Amino acid sequence: MLELKIRERRQTLQEFAEFAEAFARDHNEPGTLSARHLQRLAAGRGPNGRPLGRLRPSTARLLERIFSLRIDELLAAPTSPSDDATVREHEQAAASPSMLGQLGTSHRDSTTPAVQTPETRVDMAKSFAWLDEFAGWTPETTRRRVMSQLGKLNTDDLLTRHARRDRVRRSEIARVLSDYYGHEPGYELYRVNDGRRDITTSLLTRHDWLDLACPLGQGHDHLSLSTAPGGSRASGSGVDHAVRRLAEAAALGVRVANAPLYRLLDIDVGGGTIAGSAGLAPFAEYAATLDVLEKELIDSISEGTSPQPAALPLRDRYLPDLASVLDLSSRLCAGGILALCAIARPADPYRGNRDYALLIQQRSDHVLNAARRLSVIPKGFHQPMTDVHADAQLRTTLLREMEEELFGRTEVDNTMDVSRAAAPLHPGRFSAPMQWLTERPDRMRMECTGFGLNLVSGNFEFACLIVIDDEEFWDRYGGQVEANWEASGLRLYSTLDDQLVGELIADESWSNEGVFALLQGIRRLREVGDDRVSLPAVEPSPGLSRRCGIGGVP
Repeated sequence: MLELKIRERRQTLQEFAEFAEAFARDHNEPGTLSARHLQRLAAGRGPNGRPLGRLRPSTARLLERIFSLRIDELLAAPTSPSDDATVREHEQAAASPSMLGQLGTSHRDSTTPAVQTPETRVDMAKSFAWLDEFAGWTPETTRRRVMSQLGKLNTDDLLTRHARRDRVRRSEIARVLSDYYGHEPGYELYRVNDGRRDITTSLLTRHDWLDLACPLGQGHDHLSLSTAPGGSRASGSGVDHAVRRLAEAAALGVRVANAPLYRLLDIDVGGGTIAGSAGLAPFAEYAATLDVLEKELIDSISEGTSPQPAALPLRDRYLPDLASVLDLSSRLCAGGILALCAIARPADPYRGNRDYALLIQQRSDHVLNAARRLSVIPKGFHQPMTDVHADAQLRTTLLREMEEELFGRTEVDNTMDVSRAAAPLHPGRFSAPMQWLTERPDRMRMECTGFGLNLVSGNFEFACLIVIDDEEFWDRYGGQVEANWEASGLRLYSTLDDQLVGELIADESWSNEGVFALLQGIRRLREVGDDRVSLPAVEPSPGLSRRCGIGGVP
């Protein structure tokens, strides 16, 4: 019952723990609660699965005062018909067709997530409804299958599997994909040398997709919305894998929201410009098809299976060769934008001369892909907020991700809630740091540095660079820069410390798209930086080293 009551408040366990702390302080209650303690109370088990001991009277009194229920009622299972009906009403409201079309209304308050994990709310009701329609199933089939899978999952086994995945090296993923796909004339995997080692990634690219120096938001990026139909639908084993994927996400607290994504249909990159067209696809379609390829591949490597054709049935179905990778209009090509962020800092008696601070994140357990991997920050899917035409521009997504991942604006996080603002990125709604940065054009530069197609799951990746040149920003707002839930940690590296940055480049825990953006950002910083920059020289392989004019996917 306790978990149900917290869920009805539209809060995660962490959010409720913070509320309870404030409530206790305001009402002079000595009781305390942590998210971990709440998890144990909701599960009815203590550490190592032991039965719960007697609850401290102060904690019991605090919970009783908040909910106006006796503690024995709060810790009981919600077995009454009224409780079950309440949960089912919430799920049906969240999955109804009328709700799917209302992205900016207050009806969101009347819904409750279909699945609630101990540490985070996972709103999957819309994904369940979509997969029912996608697979031709009767309503509620996906929910029943996911709940059945949840009953069979063992959390310890899942965590062990994740630990095995963590041990798979980034370079090993790139090597296996290189062997699987072979070579396509005119294209290469992104390879560089930093003076100490060769680094190969899983990003398929070409010479005119690199070193773009394309300013964003100044008329140089022209992605336009298209209504042309796109390809790729799941069936058979693909749908079964999608159900298992949703169940695993629910068990581990991975956040899934069936918001629309931009799918790339055509791309023309080079000569300092980005052009092309994009359609829309529901996030659930991506999660049910191309996204499952990453786990299939990494599990195959971690278990010692030779990942050759026929050993990877989902990859054989959705992305079997380089021709299918490059045929964007015939498949679902979702993807995103990620940027190396460099913030100017003044000289400091402890740190030394003036420099740029490079921001690097370790992705959390609660993200859908590249979990626990190193990446640049910000990083996000390219997707619209309220204006599907205008939001197709890359700069819009990059500004949104800065606000969400660095400056704490949860209203632009579509996994948390639906935005009710007509223009979430209107200057009048900017955070204080973003307002200051955009007041003058010389305070911040945003450029696209490269483009590639990630063979891990076929995603498009726009590597970008954000440079905050005015060092007053660091004095004013450096203390407010804080990663959101998508990161488990944030690191700073100085652009004057080439040795530490060199070691960072060699770290095998990077995601392939993350190290691609890092390396392209370093190349650009070395071109435009002054005495603030002393970074390793990064040179691409001979086939990628030439600058050419505009080129596109044939």
